[in-house]
Amino acid sequence: MDGPNEEDSDSSRNKPHQVNNDSPFHPTSTSVIPGIVINPSPNRQSLLGCAPTPEADLVITPHGELKEAKPGLSTENSSELLQNEKYQADSQIATWSCDASKEGDLGDRADVRSHPRRPFFRKPTLPNFNLSLKWSKEKILRNSGLWYRKHVIQGILRRKEMLPTKDGRHIELDISRKFPLIDERTGKPHIDNSIRSSRYTIWTFLPYQLWFQFSKPANFYFLIIGSAQMVPGLSTTGTYTTFLPVVFFLVLTIAREGYDDFRRYQLDKLDNRRPARALRALGSGGISVSRNSPFSAGKEHWNCLRRDDSIPARKDLAGVTPVVVSGDEEHVHKPTVEDSADLDATWTTVKWKDIKVGDVIELNRNDPIPADIVLLYTDGRDGIAYIETMALDGETNLKSRRHPGLLSCETLVDISKCRASFTVEDPNLNLYEFFGRVTLNGKTSPVTLDNIVYRGSTLRNTIRAIGLVINTGEECKIRMNASKNPRAKAPAIQFITNRVVLVLVAFVLLLAVGCTAGYEIWTIIFESRAWYLAGAHLGPAEIFIAFVIEFNNLIPLALYISLELVKFAQFLLLHDVEMYDEVSNTPMVSNTQNIYENLGQVSYIFSDKTGTLTDNVMRFRKISVAGRALLHGVVVPMEKKEQDFQRGNRTTMLRSISHDGVGSTPIVAEHKPTAIVRSSTDGLSFPAGRRSLNVPTLERYASQRNANRNSSAKEFLQSLWRHPDPDLTKKVRFFLLSLALCHTCFPETRGNGQTGFQAASPDELALVEAAAELGYIVTDRTTHLITLSITPPESESSLQEVYEILDVVEFTSKRKRMSIIVRFPDGRICIFCKGADSVILPRLRHSSLALLKASEVRERHQLRKSFEVEEAIIRKSNDDEIRRSFTRSSLHLERPSMNIKRMAPQRSSITLDEFSPSSRQRDAQRRSVTLDECSPVSRRRQRDEIEGGNGLRKSAQIDRRFLSLPSSEPNSPITRNDSDSSDDGFIFERCLEHIDEFASEGLRTLMFGYRFIMEDEYTGWSKVYHEATTSLADRQELIESAAEIIEKNFELSGATGIEDKLQNGVPETIEKLQKANIKIWMLTGDKRETAINIAHSARICKTYSEIIILDHQKGDLKEQINSAFLKVTEGRVPHSVVVIDGQTLMGVENDITVSAHFYDFLLRVDSVICCRASPFQKASMVKSIRHKVPDSITLAIGDGGNDIAMIQEAHVGVGISGKEGLQAARVADYSIAQFRFLQRLLLVHGHWNYIRTSKYILTTFWKEMLFYCIQVLYQKWNGYTGTSLFESWSLTFWNLFFTSLCVMLPGIFEQDISATTLLAVPEIYIYGQKCRAFNLQKCGIWMLIAAIQSLIIYFMIYYLYGVISFTTDQGLFAIGDMAFSVCVIIINVKLLLLDYYHKTWIPIFGFVLTIAGWWAWNLLLSGIYANTPGPYSPYQGFMHIFGRNPTWWATQIVVVWTLVVFELGVSAVRRRFWPSVVDLWQEIENEGKLGMEAGRNGDEGEEEVGSVGGE
Repeated sequence: MDGPNEEDSDSSRNKPHQVNNDSPFHPTSTSVIPGIVINPSPNRQSLLGCAPTPEADLVITPHGELKEAKPGLSTENSSELLQNEKYQADSQIATWSCDASKEGDLGDRADVRSHPRRPFFRKPTLPNFNLSLKWSKEKILRNSGLWYRKHVIQGILRRKEMLPTKDGRHIELDISRKFPLIDERTGKPHIDNSIRSSRYTIWTFLPYQLWFQFSKPANFYFLIIGSAQMVPGLSTTGTYTTFLPVVFFLVLTIAREGYDDFRRYQLDKLDNRRPARALRALGSGGISVSRNSPFSAGKEHWNCLRRDDSIPARKDLAGVTPVVVSGDEEHVHKPTVEDSADLDATWTTVKWKDIKVGDVIELNRNDPIPADIVLLYTDGRDGIAYIETMALDGETNLKSRRHPGLLSCETLVDISKCRASFTVEDPNLNLYEFFGRVTLNGKTSPVTLDNIVYRGSTLRNTIRAIGLVINTGEECKIRMNASKNPRAKAPAIQFITNRVVLVLVAFVLLLAVGCTAGYEIWTIIFESRAWYLAGAHLGPAEIFIAFVIEFNNLIPLALYISLELVKFAQFLLLHDVEMYDEVSNTPMVSNTQNIYENLGQVSYIFSDKTGTLTDNVMRFRKISVAGRALLHGVVVPMEKKEQDFQRGNRTTMLRSISHDGVGSTPIVAEHKPTAIVRSSTDGLSFPAGRRSLNVPTLERYASQRNANRNSSAKEFLQSLWRHPDPDLTKKVRFFLLSLALCHTCFPETRGNGQTGFQAASPDELALVEAAAELGYIVTDRTTHLITLSITPPESESSLQEVYEILDVVEFTSKRKRMSIIVRFPDGRICIFCKGADSVILPRLRHSSLALLKASEVRERHQLRKSFEVEEAIIRKSNDDEIRRSFTRSSLHLERPSMNIKRMAPQRSSITLDEFSPSSRQRDAQRRSVTLDECSPVSRRRQRDEIEGGNGLRKSAQIDRRFLSLPSSEPNSPITRNDSDSSDDGFIFERCLEHIDEFASEGLRTLMFGYRFIMEDEYTGWSKVYHEATTSLADRQELIESAAEIIEKNFELSGATGIEDKLQNGVPETIEKLQKANIKIWMLTGDKRETAINIAHSARICKTYSEIIILDHQKGDLKEQINSAFLKVTEGRVPHSVVVIDGQTLMGVENDITVSAHFYDFLLRVDSVICCRASPFQKASMVKSIRHKVPDSITLAIGDGGNDIAMIQEAHVGVGISGKEGLQAARVADYSIAQFRFLQRLLLVHGHWNYIRTSKYILTTFWKEMLFYCIQVLYQKWNGYTGTSLFESWSLTFWNLFFTSLCVMLPGIFEQDISATTLLAVPEIYIYGQKCRAFNLQKCGIWMLIAAIQSLIIYFMIYYLYGVISFTTDQGLFAIGDMAFSVCVIIINVKLLLLDYYHKTWIPIFGFVLTIAGWWAWNLLLSGIYANTPGPYSPYQGFMHIFGRNPTWWATQIVVVWTLVVFELGVSAVRRRFWPSVVDLWQEIENEGKLGMEAGRNGDEGEEEVGSVGGE
């Protein structure tokens, strides 16, 4: 049973899906097959999250149109279109470009009958022409999808559409079966149990890759150019100079992609080859895992020994009883007489992939479930097996499952005699419903979700279970929810690159047209008069193609070839030791090399909760009992207590001491321990004797406020032991009894002799373990008895008490509480109840007083929150002002003052002070207007006045008006008031404030109550409750009504705060990511309250956040969204968080108008929490945002199988290799061990890789434009004939030898800003989000600069060397070699010296190597060329002719220095007038302004650093 603070997921989610009890089997879904009516039961909803829509029943025609159905048509032959994998893939093809809000399978668009009680559907409105156009577009796409399936899939590929079965899948329980079952839909055996997360198969890999590669504009362009080059007589640059590099590049890219996918395939093999125990017929044919070869016996025995695995017993092997070899002796299944009987089947160890539909498998405790099964037997209490489904739905509560009532299959004999026939639904992706039936001996019983265990689950708290396989492999629920055809991911920067390529292609075509026109003009003016050119004329088409080929390197093929090498080097450098988890010995793993730059541009993070943010560990942290707030499991240093005590003396001595605002003198009871020990009927012994005295001073009370918060529960019990107080002892006693008795846990003795507990809810486990740690240990529990071992503080002896369990009223999501009625050892009857404070308060004895105090606490909380909201608005306004002023004006001649100052005791902030006198005056004026009236200081002063303080600031999360809270110091006297009624009010107020404090810290809160019941009252109620539990109609409603009778007039015993422990560093990581302008959405399958608590703990929600809950049960959804939209857009909400559940999301997705408003609204809020979300809904939300905001980069992170779909849907997928397994880590693009590593992965490596890749692409385009523009300018001097200025071999190795390192080294090793600064100032990350490093505008500027530099190079060389008369060699090679040399030198100087920020020996070495290599190449050319006539004369030219001419060298030096001065001037102007955030922080680092402060912060980022906005 789930704990009271956990929603009963099974019941709550099954509630909307009621099935007629008279029909044990019901079709599971509606059909959208052409010609089938869509007319489901009004209480049913689509499996994909579709809610009913208005108007009449609809029918899908064979043409894909939706028409009104004729009367009389039914859903007798209807079925779920997505029940098979094939249609799911086909439907994705049909909807590949639909609107994001309605994208998905055709099943999503199937309109169903309206439900009159659905509050989120409105009456028909006036026609919307935009929607009509949208529907027309979808109709066209739908029709095209149907045509594709009909003619391509079915016609060409001969793949027939899989139709559903008539009434479900039929499976006979027969262990003697020797041949596999046949799938009625295909007429072939059911698919095997292997799964495939790799994207390709051996047959589809090459076709898909060729299509993917040549769909890139650049690759398609190179294919055309390479093909044209191989035509004889057209190319002036060689025949294969483009084709061979293209082939090499494609082979390298495809091989890398194949390697990445092969790694996924290898990981799939690990899953598919995991061992399982299956019951197999001896000598079975098609499904036998044994081979009848002569060597099969020895080979099988040897393999089993090597694996230390189960040795299958077969009559043809050894004829012995089957033995299980296991490392955990607790889980060894010992053979019985029946097991060793002479039967036709035996337990055999098989691989998961060999499991077939109809197999009987055996499971032991903690075993993962290999396939979807229906339970045949469990050895748990009352036949219940507990299942963990975190990998499926993200819920931490264990689910209870049992076998159908007709079955009893404990032994092999029982299984062999059972001839049950199962009829179950066809495979589909609905996780929350299941319909089937089982027939045995003429009797039929329903098979529901309570009898089914899905693959991806884990067997917990159950020693042994047996199940029948009903779905295997890709037809399992978890695989049906995964993306079948994950798209190939590409970096966002590639789209910008493609645009640049298209622009350059147009530029090349224009150049070719211009040069062709120039050639025609030159032909008329000069060629026709030159007798030696007779017969050499080329036609316009030929010369045009020749120029296109000559200038094709303006789109550099080397860009793509070298980029593969750059990304491989980035892959090696990404293995950062800072992202290595020592606890689990898990490094960061990169499963892809395509999208490193996307890590630096993420705008949205979609995170799972369980196992991703949390550690899957519940810890009991805080207690509120008798008006005291105590800690549990947290060690508080004594120095901290002394500081709190001294602080309390200074700040609270003069305050009025009264819980109601009226001064009063408390009575203090002081107790001294004595040797006389009295026996207590309550089970706890205390020393007897005490005396009273008046307190002469109030100094000790000054520390009560802070001391209580840091007091340990154990210390408090010890203090109570030393200074007994009967009233206080009674309250504490019943609080501990509430923890120890009000639960459904069972104790068990572990292998180490310690007592553990089996619990369906981790919350209950935390409560019971806390009670044990505080001395109340549950040592035994049966159906009717609970045995407690009570150990007093500072005592080694224990007292055994036995409590009789009379009745248990279990927790449900509607009741939000559970109760247990027990009989005390002295015969008294008591009811204990725990639940949410909202349901316990009205049931207290003084409920009116409790509700009054709750209202007062709520008002104070809202008042404090209003102050914090105003402070946050002012702070946000100040930050926005800083961001807007974070540039240098042209009038600001002085450097900005960069000061580091500490803003708070535990918060560091790097802020930019005034940038100029004008800005200082403007800021002063603004502060004089706003801060006097609404500054945080004045607001704090007002709040302190309201709370009765003296000016000391209180935190909304910590200080909760502890006005007269008694001290709980270990040796302090106990304080109490002399009025019982006022004491109740005091305790109510303190308890409610504690609950408010616990909740604000993200703890799960529970309130406990109890009361004693008279014997006759219980007897009368017991009859009513028994009739309710045995009723066949409206059982749950009757049980709830009976519970209302007994659950009243409780005494408040206390409250608890349970921590769903976050992973280390999660809150700090989320805060940094939020400062980096990344919106974080939490998508979880857990319940709403739990999700909100975790959001507070993880700091997704702030204390001042406006939490907007959208719920379809609260009224019209559109009105809720519009109201929240107005509130957010008014600007009075500093931080907004939207909370929506899966059921509400169904209604949103099925109303086009509401969906459009909804997603437009979500884009304006700060965070979103989606609870009770299915895997499909998670992926759908990611897909919707990806299409709604096409310029944003989405990242999905999770650790379970239910996160795979959203990980594959996002631009970047990150898997956590956590406790839910490695399913997500295997298919994700990147795998990390802890969520905290995400900040380094994004803020540091993401930023670096974005800068590196952007710089590489930008500089590659720049250098090619610089180099080939010189070729263009030279065409005027050669008659536009296409003659090259540069020697052909040098031209061939231009990109390979002389300009490769200068672009690759920055692309691999550049660090524009240190990791320390990037972690300390996450706002720098905005630079990548806004695409500041590489965009069309910046690329255009660089291309313009390259064109200007090419003009400088060409004309300075022409006039300084080409036309003067005293040069020794003015030939084409001398001038071309000089231009070539200048280009090589200036490109390397600029990229490796001037623009390289992180200067190490690597760029220096690259520069020296490249320049030395160029001059060595000149020496080589001078020596290897023969002395033959031609346009180029390299022979001895460099060594003996122009190389010895000082003019040649002087001209080269002048040109290079001119270009260097030009570069320095451009850089200085840009940094002065248009600096980027990177430029400013580079200056800060160079000036040493971070100093020791940044060093103290370190890469860990332990102290927050203030915000400085990006551009």
